[in-house]
Amino acid sequence: MKRFQVPGTPDEAVRELLGFLMEQERIRGAFVLAEVNPGGFAYTLIADRQLLGRAAPTVPLMPVNGGRMVSRLTTLEPVPEPTAVVLRPCELRALFELVKLGQARLDNLLLISCTCGGVVPTRSVLGGIDPVLEKHRDALESGVTWDGLRDTCRVCAEFVPKGADVTVALVGKDTRQTTDMLAETEKGERFLEGLSPSSESEPDTGMLERVGEERAGHRPAVLDRFSPDALGISGLISVFGRCINCHACSNACPVCYCNTCHFESADAEQKPGTVSDELDQRGGLRLPVGTIYYHVGRMLHVSLSCVGCGMCSDACPVNIPVASIFTRLAGSVQGMFDYLAGRDAEEKIPTSTFEAEELKEVGA
Repeated sequence: MKRFQVPGTPDEAVRELLGFLMEQERIRGAFVLAEVNPGGFAYTLIADRQLLGRAAPTVPLMPVNGGRMVSRLTTLEPVPEPTAVVLRPCELRALFELVKLGQARLDNLLLISCTCGGVVPTRSVLGGIDPVLEKHRDALESGVTWDGLRDTCRVCAEFVPKGADVTVALVGKDTRQTTDMLAETEKGERFLEGLSPSSESEPDTGMLERVGEERAGHRPAVLDRFSPDALGISGLISVFGRCINCHACSNACPVCYCNTCHFESADAEQKPGTVSDELDQRGGLRLPVGTIYYHVGRMLHVSLSCVGCGMCSDACPVNIPVASIFTRLAGSVQGMFDYLAGRDAEEKIPTSTFEAEELKEVGA
């Protein structure tokens, strides 16, 4: 593994890297989070080197899951020319899941990620991002997980990217003067060659292990209140009872990819006869109907591929902790199969394989 030390803060260093790659004609463009207007950030595809000054890849925001956006760019065919893609670890894992599902292609992509300090809920910075930036930088340097993050970020132990060509070292690093970049693959080394003096080195894993343990330690407090025993049927009804059936969570989810969703099809529409029967039985009917059925159906659909990015909670207009519930369920389901969504782009999703002895204890 080669380490490249690039002058500047992480954002400055990534801009320097992308500019260098464009100047050397090693990439045609870059997909990266950028400031598109004062205080407004969006994922942007940049081909003009002069516009790289707007790139802000380490700002603790995730307006959409970047893996899903890359999927939209590559579903029908690969990008025609080499392109750098800067994603957080959960976005990279979402992209790998989408590759397995036939919804994305990795050809011609240089995958750049980082050791991730998490992101804040979008609604918490509607008045501006500046108040959280200093807190976030301090937390990154010290390796502390602060309570301003999305709940799923606070419990995420998968903050070190898997499968990236280049990793930007952020967690536990003093990055005010220089930023370390690790070439994780031969492709990464090839693209970064000539960027700056490099050395062969292994990353310091002690801090990363400590942060992983700390985040894992947050899981009971954040997620255990959503366990089946703690929640129960009445709790499930209470939590999802305020759902307005807008489907914002599925629209924001990177692995909810069906072109025609059952819950948005005519089959899911409530028939007048069914409504009449329900009224006869209950005397009253909450509208919209089928909200719990919708969420349970989504749980069954995405639990094996959920990457815990937190986009569903971020998108929910009535503040249902969808992501916390789904993350807890996904941990249990993926654990049954010794599977981590997006861990490896080549690892098959368990439901696409058959093992004669698999889950034998379940049927015992």
